[in-house]
Amino acid sequence: MPGMDTPDRPWTSAAAARKRLGRHYTPSRLADFLAGEIVNELPDRARLRILDPACGDGELLAALVLALSVRSPVPRMEVVGYDVDPTAVAAASARLADCGHPVTLHAGDFLAADPVTGADKARFDAVITNPPYVRTQHLDTAPRRRLMRQLGLSGRVDLTHLFVALTPRLLTPGGVLGLLCSNRFLSTTAGVNVRRVLRDDLRVCTVIDLGDTRPFDAAVLPAVVVARAPDEHDGDATPARFVSAYRVDDTRVEAPAGEPDLLTALSGGDTLALADDGRRVRIRVGVLAPVTDDAPWRLDHPSTEVWLAAVRRGTWRTFGELGRVRVGIKTTADRVFIAEEWASDGPDAALLSPLITHRDLTAWSVMEPATRVLYPYDRTATRRTVVDLDRYPATRRYLERHEQRLRSRTYVTAGGREWFEIWVPQRPHLWAAPKIVFPDISDTPRFAWDRSGAVVNGDCYWISTADLDDDVALLMLAVANSSVGLRFYDEVCGNRLYSGRRRWITQYVRLLPVPDPTTPRSRAVIRLARMRCETGGGPGPDAELDAAVAAAFEVTA
Repeated sequence: MPGMDTPDRPWTSAAAARKRLGRHYTPSRLADFLAGEIVNELPDRARLRILDPACGDGELLAALVLALSVRSPVPRMEVVGYDVDPTAVAAASARLADCGHPVTLHAGDFLAADPVTGADKARFDAVITNPPYVRTQHLDTAPRRRLMRQLGLSGRVDLTHLFVALTPRLLTPGGVLGLLCSNRFLSTTAGVNVRRVLRDDLRVCTVIDLGDTRPFDAAVLPAVVVARAPDEHDGDATPARFVSAYRVDDTRVEAPAGEPDLLTALSGGDTLALADDGRRVRIRVGVLAPVTDDAPWRLDHPSTEVWLAAVRRGTWRTFGELGRVRVGIKTTADRVFIAEEWASDGPDAALLSPLITHRDLTAWSVMEPATRVLYPYDRTATRRTVVDLDRYPATRRYLERHEQRLRSRTYVTAGGREWFEIWVPQRPHLWAAPKIVFPDISDTPRFAWDRSGAVVNGDCYWISTADLDDDVALLMLAVANSSVGLRFYDEVCGNRLYSGRRRWITQYVRLLPVPDPTTPRSRAVIRLARMRCETGGGPGPDAELDAAVAAAFEVTA
């Protein structure tokens, strides 16, 4: 079914004039694609019960009904949908009115309905859904907390997590889930909830990371997952097919002769395709790499696995084994604590420290910070120790002018802090020691070695090198700033955003490999890294460094 030309939905005129209702409903072609993926996995059955627990205007249900209707023999279906928006349910009802099958649509919250209350004992043969991306803290907290406990969920949970966790209870044996959701579950710590259910309670058939291809207008990068409920016919698990699709660059091109469109190309092998916006997309096809513990899910591609095996053979330590990756400070009141220019009636100068932000970082070096932070702690203390404000009268007067704003942060005082403290101060004494600093979000690696003693802001991360030999710190910088480090990130971590931006956060950076610093090839890398730190490096790729780092791991650059 994927990529095929499907006839118009004959039972509704809504396909030509779709109601968006302010939500990112699924485009028709993407709905057809997901429906086709479900049909490919669903066994022939004379009767089928299908569900969309967040049906919106009914596009996904209509697509699945159509895809199943062209099967031979055509099954008898019962169509069920839920949505909290009555207007959307009315649109879905009009769309499905003449589909030829019984349709039951509910204007209400599915999570408070059948699977939770037990009001409806019947299960479903197929579940198709594109849940709205809404975190539970923005919903009714008490019911969601109860449901999270009931389902064994923890951490930062959104509606996708809840729907996926319920799916094993909803599907008949051999039934199929077709899910369109944010791809963040593949790689983030919060996504563990989803990965565990898919790994332990279902059989994943297909994972498609649609990356930055923008198949529809949404803030999140999407993914498609197709999974089956286990049944008596299950034998040894076959690795799930894994497809990765990301833009080659931002250049728009006319469709070359013979170059497929994105959705058609997803059913084939490695290729280049064209997204709807005219940008080229590189498609890589393999299988889901063996899932270990709660690690990110990634593409197991023949060329990738050979390269990664070589990198691992050449790894002496990882970043996480050499130092703790910490986030910068978080004040939760930046307008009070951070400024580029401080007025004469501001805090005492002795408590104002240079603050490194993402704007101050390049590969290798830190530019002179433009901002300073009021840091009300003893910077020589190994633990958070607030200063005595009686010794800093200007600071006391300044903070008292902002007392109402600062006291409104009740979580600060509830945590046993003074009302004028910042929320995340980190270890004050380590600011003075040398440290590796890098931005949270950047399209290219920008790891710098800071010896200025500046404080690091919360839009950056840092690793103290106080307990490391300088050569080891230089080697870490070289790996992180090299094409080898970038490829390792993309293959193993892969948490990319739109426009090629990457998230350089603790759970990924701690995995970066470091070769043995005592080998001649690593010594050559260290010499280059020292020169780059002294000169500030240069713009663009560094072919000499890339080749040296690759040689240290005995891989291709």
